[in-house]
Amino acid sequence: MVSMSTFLVFVVASSALVLIPGPNHLYIAARSIAQGRSGGVASVFGIGMGTLVHIAAAAAGLSYVIARSATLFNVIKWAGVAYLAYLGFRALFRRHEETSFEARPQPLRAIFLEGMVVNLLNPKVILFFLAFLPQFVHPEAGSVPLQIVVLGITLLLLGMVSDMVYAVGAGMLGARLRGRSNAIGRLSGVIYLGLGVATALAGRST
Repeated sequence: MVSMSTFLVFVVASSALVLIPGPNHLYIAARSIAQGRSGGVASVFGIGMGTLVHIAAAAAGLSYVIARSATLFNVIKWAGVAYLAYLGFRALFRRHEETSFEARPQPLRAIFLEGMVVNLLNPKVILFFLAFLPQFVHPEAGSVPLQIVVLGITLLLLGMVSDMVYAVGAGMLGARLRGRSNAIGRLSGVIYLGLGVATALAGRST
């Protein structure tokens, strides 16, 4: 099982990661602005369902990579570093963030399913399970799939808290959230680059 020290470090690192404004947050904010808190909350639960799919996929397949192949592990790790660097530089140098969604009402069920799809296709979440989470999984500590599930559920809970804040906040602030994309982009770029450096420096514990 995951040690307490490893778990606490994971919680701190994951909290910083889920706070980075990304596609999920932008989607939630847009839906909350367009349809109020109910639309935002429906999208949060859809995104949470997508995360459960990511957890199941990671527990089923990623455990083999972690436990058996150092080469594949390092390929995934450095691909993650490269992608984080790409996200960071893109956020820093892009002038306009595409954050707008059509403000047409949709059934909450449709928003739920749409949120699930947004999360399944979110490279930030895919990257987390392929390059970041493995840094905290140790085969000698017990069942690798169980460790992945425990860490994944922890991420899910942290992510839903963060997402709910965006849903409620965007519903309250409404149009005042517009026009801040440049500042958000700069902050996101710096944090992504910092996480890329941290991932590059992290070693594989065996």
